[in-house]
Amino acid sequence: MWIMTKFGFFSIVEKKDDKEDGMLTVRARVKSDLNALRKYIPRMGKITASANSDYKYRARVSKVKFAEALGKIVMDINYDNFKGKILESQGHNRANVYMQVWAKLRDLQHPTNMENF
Repeated sequence: MWIMTKFGFFSIVEKKDDKEDGMLTVRARVKSDLNALRKYIPRMGKITASANSDYKYRARVSKVKFAEALGKIVMDINYDNFKGKILESQGHNRANVYMQVWAKLRDLQHPTNMENF
């Protein structure tokens, strides 16, 4: 699952090691995104870094705690335009990256483009 929030971008997966103990691995490209997520998941595991993986930073968290955090994140939505909020909260560089993702995903709603998916 990918999640883009006003404070970060995350890829959430269940790795083989996560299954046995009800955990998830939350991955990020930017360490500060995971640090910001701690507001919602204070007991999130240690942030580790690997230069050899697709997402450089990651931390483990229980599925239950992550589900609770998602509810809190939803309750904190206080904007009527996500792209504008990213510009305000994270600046031009991040807003430009999110805008590129938004523009590419917009292609999905055009029927002529759907035959390519």
